[in-house]
Amino acid sequence: MARLAAMDAREAALLLKGVREATLRGGPSPLAPRADIRESWQRMLRKGVDPDRDHRSRLLSSVELERRRSASPLAELLPLLREGLMAAPGSASGSVPHIMVVADADGRVLWREGSPAVLRKADGHGFEPGADWTEATVGTNGLGTPLVTRRPVQVHSAEHFVSTHHSWTCAGAPITDPRDGRLLGAVDVSGPLATMHPATLLLVSSVAKLAEAELRNRHFTALERLRSVAAPVLCRVGGRAVAVDAHGWMAAVTGMPPVGRLTLPRGFGAGRVLVPSLGRCAVEPLPGGWLLRVEDDEDGAAVAGGPGRVVLDVSRPRRWSLEVSGGAGGWTQELSPRHAELLYVLARHPEGRSAAQLAEDVFGDRTRTVTVRAEMSRVRRTLGGVLAHRPYRFREEVEVILRHPDDLSELLPHSTAPAVVAARGGAASKL
Repeated sequence: MARLAAMDAREAALLLKGVREATLRGGPSPLAPRADIRESWQRMLRKGVDPDRDHRSRLLSSVELERRRSASPLAELLPLLREGLMAAPGSASGSVPHIMVVADADGRVLWREGSPAVLRKADGHGFEPGADWTEATVGTNGLGTPLVTRRPVQVHSAEHFVSTHHSWTCAGAPITDPRDGRLLGAVDVSGPLATMHPATLLLVSSVAKLAEAELRNRHFTALERLRSVAAPVLCRVGGRAVAVDAHGWMAAVTGMPPVGRLTLPRGFGAGRVLVPSLGRCAVEPLPGGWLLRVEDDEDGAAVAGGPGRVVLDVSRPRRWSLEVSGGAGGWTQELSPRHAELLYVLARHPEGRSAAQLAEDVFGDRTRTVTVRAEMSRVRRTLGGVLAHRPYRFREEVEVILRHPDDLSELLPHSTAPAVVAARGGAASKL
């Protein structure tokens, strides 16, 4: 990358074109492609994407596009994204030589704005609202690739897998919901080669983090409002009770130690509900959340049904979940990228793993036990009753079913964890 930075745009484009052509032929290359780009090219070859053919998707209908825009939490972040990215390095007199593009988690373009000339150029490639800009449709790019890797990515000229995009440079970053770790989409800055600044990727990454921080601040404000409503209610409640928001985050509690977040079962609503880690609860609505009263038996113990079966689903490319079921009911929890990695390793090792072993499995460094213990503590609080420790493992009485992609080279494509890379290794042959 340092070598590219020292070149002008034309020289860098020519070098990258040579790298791409040599790599696709399987011959010696003047420069090794960057890791994220190489792995993306491998995915494109496995999927059979034609590197020399322009790919287009059917656009969403105007009704569906507006529905997605209205439902997306990214809509309220547009002013922040615009302020951060529409005055990027290289702009002059308030006019930017690029466009900002925002896509949802499915890779569908929801919004674009910026230079009219660049917007017209984007139209010529089908890069317009409602288009599918995932890797599988248009190849390696600044929107679709960050949705796979969960990391900021810059795609310069011939780093685009499809040759018709080589006149572009794109820098994109994913945006996740801090309330539940759900992938919301990605933001991208795209433009002609000569107009893009070397600092664009850093800028896009920083603005994406600011967007996530804004969502986090709004969440804290909503929790404070719920707390002000719930506090007087809890003062009148006997026994154990807790007020949580729709995502399970705790706003107020009485009669038991506070925790950060509870896992709420699917179909959660008013009535008698089995809640992981609490047991059977009477649930009542509150403005902005729910009141949960824990129902105790005659001895004061929580009425609960232990989990009997868990299904760890890592078969999808961007969303992973753990489904828990037992005699008293069931629930499903979506997983963050890190928790998906940890639980995948534990599912592959029913005998259990020590903190040092998990540190090596996930970070490639046996000394990172403090980080592992902190993560596993969060996982165990969230997935109450499913996991044991010393060593970390799924409980022996729980049946564990692991669902992974049919092609293991597609397993958790974002992950750089050595255990996951090793599982992918045999299937993802070197280019």
